[in-house]
Amino acid sequence: MGAGTAGHVARSTVRPNSETTRRTPMRTFLHTDDGVTIDSVYDPAVVVYDASRPPAGDLAFVVAHGFTGDVDKPHVRRVAEALAPHGAVVTFSFRGHGASGGRSTVGDREVLDLAAAVRWARELGHTRVATVGFSMGGSVVLRHAALYGRSGVGDAEIGSSGRDGAGTDAVVSVSAPARWYYRGTPRMRRLHWLVTRPEGRLVSRYGLRTRIHHRGWDPVPMSPVQAVPHIAPTPLLIVHGDIDGYFPLDHPRMLADAAGDHGELWLEPGMGHAEHAAADDLLARIGDWAAGRAG
Repeated sequence: MGAGTAGHVARSTVRPNSETTRRTPMRTFLHTDDGVTIDSVYDPAVVVYDASRPPAGDLAFVVAHGFTGDVDKPHVRRVAEALAPHGAVVTFSFRGHGASGGRSTVGDREVLDLAAAVRWARELGHTRVATVGFSMGGSVVLRHAALYGRSGVGDAEIGSSGRDGAGTDAVVSVSAPARWYYRGTPRMRRLHWLVTRPEGRLVSRYGLRTRIHHRGWDPVPMSPVQAVPHIAPTPLLIVHGDIDGYFPLDHPRMLADAAGDHGELWLEPGMGHAEHAAADDLLARIGDWAAGRAG
């Protein structure tokens, strides 16, 4: 869980010698299994005519933004643009964010939002789906992959039929926490003030366009590090910056240890936190990784 900082100017990640064709995006409101409306955007793959790059094919990325983000924020649009040469991209605003309904539960019920977006990608004809999450969204993609995967661990929470069409074929978690209630950095202490204090929730609602639920978790959801062992055999990539101001390096290392042989860990030198800190070349490498492992 972590809020972002200032936006990042969009830059193209398409190779200089390639020719591209852009297609018309589609916007709609999806409905989650618990009845929340989720503002969502579908960007078809950028068709890249480049002999050095494999075709985008039937792959779709579903991007899960960080806390206080939304589908229209420049840093979310930049991620979508960077991934589009590798496949179609679905972006959406989590509950309580932007134009979506409901209130944020800061990583708990948000798995239902992601599941709705994955189902939409499959309804649009994509047979391979990779989920890519940042910060809070990074924790959500991990829990989603466990709950909606083949292990059956999610049956008690979502029901076995709830997994239909909502599973992922590859998971990328960027700048995610490993455990809940972490307050070990000043930025996380400020975030907990936003979430837990009435005055903090007012600041979040009117200053950050993020509406936070006033009730605490009951029960406490499975933590990211508890979820990771249930993701196998789905390919998993954990990405973390070595100067992350929210979660220090023990978080990605805990996640990688929990993943064992089926997960990969990229520790990025000089990278800070989440979407704002993810350089274009890193996003391109994430796209290449997912395109080679999904399905």
